[in-house]
This record gives sequence, structure tokens and C-alpha cells, in this order.
Amino acid sequence: EIRVNLDRHDAILPKSEQIYNEKYIRGKIIRAVIKEVRRTTKEPEIILSRADANFVRRLFELEVPEIFDNIIEIKTISREPGDRTKVAVMSHDKRIDPVGACVGMKGVRIQAVVRELNNEKIDIVHWSPDAEIYIKRAMSPVTPLLVMVDEDSRSATAVVPDDQIQFAIGRRGQNVRLASQLT
Repeated sequence: EIRVNLDRHDAILPKSEQIYNEKYIRGKIIRAVIKEVRRTTKEPEIILSRADANFVRRLFELEVPEIFDNIIEIKTISREPGDRTKVAVMSHDKRIDPVGACVGMKGVRIQAVVRELNNEKIDIVHWSPDAEIYIKRAMSPVTPLLVMVDEDSRSATAVVPDDQIQFAIGRRGQNVRLASQLT
């Protein structure tokens, strides 16, 4: 665990809330979200997190003014800290493309978030109320040929071309796991 100095108080960044491939240097400023505050007899114990999905949400709020102003809404985030994150976004203004606004001109906005997350890959998906369309978008970089949604059991079956099956599953099942968490 790492002790972080917050002006008058010390905070704790436990190993479970760190990104596994990051190295921390004494005296360097780090960004994190406050995950929990525990009451103790002496002073409150502040628990920080860099692995939580809310950390990604807050980074996007800092970099994308449309998210901060609630023009674009982050619907869901699925994350494997240090490897990949999928973010579903929607726009409350039909004139604004939510994915384009999050990426920014020449990728400037998303690159700032990626740098802060130590080059973690981020997929931004346009959210849709239609389950079939949303699942097709969440499976990116692969586009399924067919998606069959069973509302009763809250499950879906996606059919992908044989030559793209490895991309649909992803390395160690990561893509399909994140897509299922996202949807």
C-alpha cells in the first residue's frame, strides 16, 4: 500500500486499488478518486483508488467539457485496470457526436486520459436504447453478423464471422468479457 499526503491528512492507496503495471515515485503528484472514508478513533482513514471505474469517469469530466456540462452522459464503464476500458456514452444534444467529442480533435482529449492511465486502451462506444445495436457497438472492433437478444433471461447471442472470432473474444477473453459487463 502507498501513503499519500493530502494537505492535513494522509490517505491510503491499497495494492488492490492500484493499477498493476504502474510504478509510483516518492514526491510525485498522483491523481486518484476517494473511494471510501472510514471513521476511526483518531482521525478518518481515507481510501483512494486508481483502479475504480469512477476514476475514468472523473478523468473524462476533466478532459471533456461536454461531459462536465451534462451535454454528453457516460452511461456505463467496464474496466480491467491497466489493460483496457470500454465506455458507453450518449448525447443529450442531437447535434453533438458523443464519441467524437470524447476523442477530441486529433485525439487530444482521449490521449490525455490514456496518458493518465499509463497507456491503457480505451474503447468509446455510442450507447443505444436498442439492445441489438448497443451489443453490436460494444463488441467493437468486431461487428457481429447477427445479435439475438432474449429479454426474459437477459442474455444475448452474437454471431461473428469465423475469421474474426479471435478478435471478438480478445486476448484471454477480454473483449467479450468487457462487452458483456458494458451491456
